[in-house]
Amino acid sequence: MQQKIIAAVMEAGVIGAGGAGFPTHVKINAKVEVVIANGAECEPLLRAHQHIMAAESYSVISGLGAVMLATGAKHGFIGLKRKYAEAVTSLEAAIRKLAAPRIELFFLPDFYPAGDEHVLVHEVTGRIVPEGGIPLNVGAVVANVETLVNVARALAGNAVISKYLTVTGAVRRPITLEVPVGTAVREVIELAGGATHLDNAIIDGGPMMGKLVEAGAPITKTTGGIIVLPKDHPLIVQKNTTWSATLNRAKAVCCNCRGCTDACPRYLLGHGLEPHRIMQVLGSGLQDSAAVTKAFLCSECGACEIYGCTMGLSPRRVNSMLKQQLSKTGIKNPHREKVLKIRAEREYRRIPIKRLVARLGLSQYDLPAPLSRQQYLIQEVHLPLLQHIGAPARPVVKIGDCVKAGDLVAAIPEEAAVGANLHASIAGEIFAVDGYIGIRANNEVRGNGE
Repeated sequence: MQQKIIAAVMEAGVIGAGGAGFPTHVKINAKVEVVIANGAECEPLLRAHQHIMAAESYSVISGLGAVMLATGAKHGFIGLKRKYAEAVTSLEAAIRKLAAPRIELFFLPDFYPAGDEHVLVHEVTGRIVPEGGIPLNVGAVVANVETLVNVARALAGNAVISKYLTVTGAVRRPITLEVPVGTAVREVIELAGGATHLDNAIIDGGPMMGKLVEAGAPITKTTGGIIVLPKDHPLIVQKNTTWSATLNRAKAVCCNCRGCTDACPRYLLGHGLEPHRIMQVLGSGLQDSAAVTKAFLCSECGACEIYGCTMGLSPRRVNSMLKQQLSKTGIKNPHREKVLKIRAEREYRRIPIKRLVARLGLSQYDLPAPLSRQQYLIQEVHLPLLQHIGAPARPVVKIGDCVKAGDLVAAIPEEAAVGANLHASIAGEIFAVDGYIGIRANNEVRGNGE
């Protein structure tokens, strides 16, 4: 049964529906004690996961049960906030109806970043993932709730061709919807009534860990939200700051107050990451490789820059760039300490979501984004061949081919250790095969994605 589940998940192209997009068939090919469904959704403004848990509760429970079966796990938990009242009611009803006594809800405090894998594992199990480690190291697998919906769909023979996401911020009608993968960002903004500011910027993901994108960028399997903000919003200004400016300010302004370290969720879990020491090395020019390589331990959650630093600096970006530069020179993370004890101050240094929203200057945009069940007719999609960790998918179609929604258009390369299949998200004709698969709707070709 385990291999049947893994094969179905691989065929359907299921990857982590958030974060880096790790292929799910690889993740669940393991033996663990517990599977945790991540429904924390701690990024401000995003609402998709709470709506998924309410509207797709049976699929969430079925997908979680399948992953438990594949991994041999005896216990399954769904980590979510008690304030998601509709989701709680729906999930409890689904657990009862599906007779799933080994699955239970675990209520998380309303803090950031409760959805970080390391943080979530500790909250639910009390275990601490080691430095540079993954939940598997402590007998756990974590999958977000949309990933589990996709697992349930895969077992019914349906590929991943759509994405739930919240469209919010400076739009006329904040909304959560499900659209074909590859839909242009500009189209989902129009589905939210359009932007309220002509001179705007767009974030793919949450305000903390999301990245700036252009309106023509495609929705991918990992897109959890689209946030539109005026270009002069402080958050956009910060994200647009050049690396050279970030580096120069870090060298000149950092006073080594250790505010970034005191706010760091990984440090508070007992890891050796101390962002202020890394900033100190940059400012002083000291050759301290042990401090610099601890940048590998950073999850890039952004707590240090938004909540910790009083000088407006970005230890997160410094750590991100250091990781890239170290990796280019062949240096890998040397820090693998087993953590036995969290830091005592962790309990009172959690970051409340409401306070974080205010700190980000987003209170006016912290509005409901109700789920729309409407099916949207999208005329054109661009499907990047790389939407996941691992090797890009290899095209199995050519320009001029006609496809139906759900047809395989790019496959895992035979020589790749890690990869994911890619499927047509609408019915139509292939018009591009160049780093992405382009499909244009054709009235003569009909499929379940129309």
